[in-house]
Formats: sequence, C-alpha cells, structure tokens
Amino acid sequence: MRVLFIYPNLNAQIGFNYGLAYISGYLKANGIETYLLNVNEQVGYPLDLQRIRSDVLRIKPDLIGFSVLTNQYKYSLEIAQDIKRYLDVPIIFGGIHPTMDPEGTLSEPCVDYLCIGEGEEAFLELLTNGNPKGICNLAYKDNGRMVMEPLRPYVDVTKLPFKDYLLFDFQQMIDAKDGWVGLQASRGCPFRCTYCLNHKIIDLYKKQGHLPKDYLRRHTVDEMIHEIEYLLSHYKGIRMFIFDDDIFTFDKEWLKTFSRRYREVTDIGFVCNAHARIFDSETAKCLKEAGCRIVKFGLESGSDRIRRTVLQRFMSNRHIEKAFEIADQHGLHTSAFVMVGLPDEKKEDIMETVRLLAKIKPGRFRWSLFFPFIGTRAYDIAKESGAIDFEKMGSLDNFTDETCMHLGPKEDLLIEKLKTMFCLFINGYSDIDGGDRYARLVREVEDADRANWERNKTKFAERLKTLDKEMADRGKLYYAIKYNRFMGVRSDWQDDSLSS
Repeated sequence: MRVLFIYPNLNAQIGFNYGLAYISGYLKANGIETYLLNVNEQVGYPLDLQRIRSDVLRIKPDLIGFSVLTNQYKYSLEIAQDIKRYLDVPIIFGGIHPTMDPEGTLSEPCVDYLCIGEGEEAFLELLTNGNPKGICNLAYKDNGRMVMEPLRPYVDVTKLPFKDYLLFDFQQMIDAKDGWVGLQASRGCPFRCTYCLNHKIIDLYKKQGHLPKDYLRRHTVDEMIHEIEYLLSHYKGIRMFIFDDDIFTFDKEWLKTFSRRYREVTDIGFVCNAHARIFDSETAKCLKEAGCRIVKFGLESGSDRIRRTVLQRFMSNRHIEKAFEIADQHGLHTSAFVMVGLPDEKKEDIMETVRLLAKIKPGRFRWSLFFPFIGTRAYDIAKESGAIDFEKMGSLDNFTDETCMHLGPKEDLLIEKLKTMFCLFINGYSDIDGGDRYARLVREVEDADRANWERNKTKFAERLKTLDKEMADRGKLYYAIKYNRFMGVRSDWQDDSLSS
C-alpha cells in the first residue's frame, strides 16, 4: 500500500515535521510505502496545484494524509478540494488544527477522516482495516454525523521505530537552513500555558482516563546519541543542532547523562529551550560543558498581570532576570521569546515587555504577534474580549507579519511600531549607547500619532540605520535585525552560521 503525506508550510520558516517522520517510520517498518509533498517555497515547492496533481497521479496513493497547522489550514483545504476533483481516494487530516477543532475540520466535504492526537498506530490500523470504525484516535462521518472514537494511551516513544529522514529531502533542508538541524528528544510539556496546544491535548486525554503525568515522555540518551551519529554520518554541512523540545532541561539527571555523552560524539554546538523558573547554575554549567551555544527562554510578556491572568505562566520578572543572569555567568548566549497583541493587553503591559528586555539584555530576542489558535483557552479569552478580527484571522498564514487582534487605537499603533522597530525600542530603553541617541529617536517614534507615523516611518527607519552603522563602525554594542525580520541580535554575536 502507498500513503502520500502532504505538508503545506507556506510563507513560513522551513520546518522538519516530526509527526510525519515518526508516522512514516512506523508505517515503513510495517511494509507500507510512504511519500511526501513538502509544500514550501523555500525548498522549491510552492503552492502549484498542477504540480501537485502531477505528483499525486504519479504516486497513485491509497490514502492521502495532510499534516495541518492552523495558519496553513486554508492551503490544506485548497489542495484537498482540488485532489477530490481528479482522484477518488480517502483524505485524512491530522496534526494540530484537527485536534483543536475536530468538528469544524470534519465538516469540510473534502475531509474524510481525522486523526486526533498521536497518529502512528491509528494510521497503520486504518490501512490494515480499510475503514476507520472502531479505531482509536480517528474521527469520521457516519450518515452525516461525526463519530469520534476514543483516544488510545500515549505512545511510548522509546518503542517507536527510527524517525524517517528519507521521507524528506533532508540534505536540501539542511542546506536551506545553513546547516541548522532540528532534533526532538521528548514529547509533551509539563506546563499548561493558555496559548499552547498542550493543555488542550492533556484535557482531551484526561477525560478518557489517561493520566497527565504520562504526557511528558523522553527518548533514552542512547536513542538520541544514535540519532545524532546517524545524521552526522549520512548528511553533510551540519553546523548546529537545535533541540525543539518544549523544555529540554526539565529532567536534570537525563540532561547530565546526555551532556556527557553528547560531548563524546561531536563538538558541534547545540541550542535548547529552558524555563526561567527552573533554571539554575547546575543546569547552566551542564549545558555549557556539553557545548550548548544558545539557551532559549519563553517570556511571552514582561507584564506579570498578563502572564498570570491571560497566559497562565506563573513566573515572576525576578525569576526571568535571575535565569538570564545565570546564563550570562556561564557564558551562554541567551534568546528571549516575547509576544505582543495579547488579549486584554494595554499599552503599559506592552511597554513592560520592552522594559524587561532592555533590563535583561538577552543575546537575541524574537517577537511574534499573538494569534488566537482555536481550541486554546487563549482563543476563548480573546473571543470573549471581542478583540478578534475573524476575517483577518482567516487570511493569516503566519504570526509575525500581521495581527488579527484589535486592542484599541493606542495599543494597535504601538504594536505596529514595535513590529517595525523593536530593536530601536530595546536600544533606547536600555540606553545601550550611553549617549541617549537611541532614546531620543524612540521618544519621537512613541510620540508620533497614526498620521505622523505613516508619514515618517521610512525616515525613522533611515535614521535608525544610520545610528546602527555608527555603532558598528565604533565597535559598540547594539541590537539590530538579523537572520529574519522578527529577530533582534546583539552585535557581539559573531557566528553567522546560527539563525534561530
């Protein structure tokens, strides 16, 4: 049998789809042929329905599975609707979006089945049985009525076959990302932030008797070392590994063992995610000795009120400041993630985020515009506040270029300014040049009303560029956009192979 996976990922960063790699590895281990259309313009496959049609008819699949992100949902529907015009084959949607909104997704005529939650075993059973009835984790239509089968227990990741890197043109992805290679040592997260899917998945499984404590699962150290050795021996040009685990540093004993073993097999650096509330000197020392280059922290907001009441991220600014101090003391380059445009966010809340970044002076920071992912508590909060522009929401395919939230005239204008000139705000509020030049420009930008901003934003940007050049010529410290349009990097970072 043949399964074709389609992964729309348009106008977005190149991403390795771990879910598809796991499912494909599981199916191949059971004698199923698998194929992938990785629809991403950065890997040479733009949204071209004629090309997709040619590839689909060439492969002649028995089942087509879409991995669907919410921002890519409209593209998935467009492709699936077109396939139904020329090929009578079952189409199953899986991934984040169908799990968060099964009723809405299955209501589409082009979608035959859904995979809710984890899909390795469910996919194989569907191919073996020929229909979805009685298969855990699947949903389907029965005489126009939606049937959602029970969820099976969380899969034991240590029992899964090796991830299928051959499904992708993985060397092309490595080259396109300048040697940046993602890894995933665990599934799940111990925290329940409102804007993330983890709390919804835990609740779904908990309702059916599966324990939340079983959600966070980790590969053994031996498995991860084997995977790293495999990648190094089969692909070229790897410059950096990035662990995409939600919290890589959560299990300290695992981390200690891994760090020692990692250094024995490679001197390539790595990047990982940590949590400010549980980051200490022992963890930082362990990471540094293993070769960690960047440790990333999700701050999301500098406003304690927003973190607690909207995001349910229960850490204080002091926790955050201390974590960055510890990382700096151990020579780790730090990365801070923040969001703006959050539900109930006022101008002062947004400026608290600016002031926190200016105080901790991370090695780099990335910002995004809050997107209300359907099914999350944050979506409900945003909907109840009346701040969502639903028409705009449906048109967005990422959460960095535009926002679908309307918080008020002052807040919306400030978000527009930050999206365009975030580095200026951090340089100005930290007085990074010691001469108040960035600060003076920030005050002009802040004081500009909507008309003045629209009229002069190009001039503001030119003045900022001149200031940055002066700082660079003098060898001074400052933040500037680097690698992508939503990242500010401190000028003392010199390694151009790193981009995330």
